[in-house]
Amino acid sequence: MGLFDRLRGGDHPRVAFIGIDGVPYSLLADHPDEFPNFAALAEEGSAGAIDSIVPPESSACWPALTTGVNPGETGVYGFQDRESGSYDTYVPMGQDVQAQRLWDRLEGTDRTATVMNVPVTFPPQRNVRRMVSGFLSPSVDKAAHPDELRDYLRSIEYAIDVNAKLGHKDDKSEFLEDAHETIDTRFEAFTNYLDGDDWDLFFGVFMTTDRVNHFLFKDYEQDSPNKEAFMEFYRKVDDYIGKIRNRLDEDVTLVVASDHGFTSLDHEVHFNTWLQEEGWLSFENDDHDDLTDIAEESRAYSLIPGRFYINLEGREPRGSVPQDEYEATRDELKTALEALDGPDGRPVCERVVKKEDAFRGVHDDIAPDLVAIPNHGFDLKSGFKSHDEVFDVGPRNGMHSFDNATLFVDDPSVNVADADLFDIAPTILDLMNVEYGRADFDGGSLVTSK
Repeated sequence: MGLFDRLRGGDHPRVAFIGIDGVPYSLLADHPDEFPNFAALAEEGSAGAIDSIVPPESSACWPALTTGVNPGETGVYGFQDRESGSYDTYVPMGQDVQAQRLWDRLEGTDRTATVMNVPVTFPPQRNVRRMVSGFLSPSVDKAAHPDELRDYLRSIEYAIDVNAKLGHKDDKSEFLEDAHETIDTRFEAFTNYLDGDDWDLFFGVFMTTDRVNHFLFKDYEQDSPNKEAFMEFYRKVDDYIGKIRNRLDEDVTLVVASDHGFTSLDHEVHFNTWLQEEGWLSFENDDHDDLTDIAEESRAYSLIPGRFYINLEGREPRGSVPQDEYEATRDELKTALEALDGPDGRPVCERVVKKEDAFRGVHDDIAPDLVAIPNHGFDLKSGFKSHDEVFDVGPRNGMHSFDNATLFVDDPSVNVADADLFDIAPTILDLMNVEYGRADFDGGSLVTSK
């Protein structure tokens, strides 16, 4: 037993998880010559498209992926959640995730974790060997623990996230330059600690892939001028995954996954504007940027992405819909959403899901009553400031999808067929030989044999 075995605590099988936020499986599978490292990982291990969660939004997806349970258990339903019994909303952070994370399940064992850049983990946990929080963290200084990690990250000019505002410009060159610099330093930091070899679970996320997809995915799908720049970026992602795979010890299983898929964006849909036009929602005055001045006669409101809440008597402060009319009102709204067509005549919603069909757990008091899953091409917005039109076009040309998320496991005994995001956590624990209760997760292990 060597020094690093003693640091890790023993000869247990280990896992290195690399997240590639928002990468659709078809993008990688359709170009094996462009992405040979992903192709080799699929051929020698297991790979396939998996489903995301409801709703397929990163702030909800990463807590679900890292805990293996749905938002009813994590308590995080999206980028913006509402306070129970209030119209106030908040942005969920790491402390708002109420379910047990994968790395927390290592407590009480002799194994340790390094966690880097996972969205919705701020502030960094002190019970982990090292952690730098990801998306939503205010700065590297505040996001990194311990001090040694913070100092190292500052020395390589590590950035928590890409500057997405640069993507709003017609000329994407400055945005792409920033994207390359961000993923370069991410790879440098990942490999520095992967090589340190003092971990049993390494869990790191490349979120820059999601940012590039938001601003260039339609260029890829429609062979626009920026397609080559898009492919060049993904060739780098492929190269980095290959280099990570090649430097891992034999006792480490590499898992690579995305939290949702991606598709081209044609129309943004401003649902609170639609609710106002259809008579479901009104405000006390015209100058509003939140729900605090919602009018008493309102019957419903929306939060991103595509989450709808009945203004229910006894639950909302100024609820107008009686409890005995809840089901009929919800069915009426569901029918209206299912009938909504976009400017091109296509249905906006692929399906509309009732809360009890998507969420189970102790935090269902803040669950949306309905969630709309959009058809490809529609991005569901829910801002509170008035918009002139229900449908418009913003600076982004790519959007999340529920289907076509990505999972690669460098182990042929794993069966990825018919998998979803909830299966990843128990699969990782199985690969590490960490015990857990079979009822702990909404998914199940994909390991078919050991």
